[in-house]
Amino acid sequence: MAPPDDARVSSDETGTPAGDPVERIACAVGDAPLSQACTIDRAQEDGGTLVTIRHPDGGFRRLRVSRDGQVSAADGALPPAVTVRDGVAEVALGDARYRLPLANP
Repeated sequence: MAPPDDARVSSDETGTPAGDPVERIACAVGDAPLSQACTIDRAQEDGGTLVTIRHPDGGFRRLRVSRDGQVSAADGALPPAVTVRDGVAEVALGDARYRLPLANP
């Protein structure tokens, strides 16, 4: 399920810049500042969406986003710390941080 158009072009901190065919999100590992460096793929599942976040170094994380906006780890990783504000989930998972635009339910 693709995010709403406004999530794809929202800002320099979340979503994908206008004209970019690949959905990008802000991410960082360790002490690095957040940047639009990660790409994501979304696949519809029963009860929500499976989101695969790909890091520029080839690493990746998988998250499940339920229809009601709950975010959980889908790859056996530690449980994420999640804060949702203005339709964006700020996710901390291990030493990685992400800003994930949530689709409207």
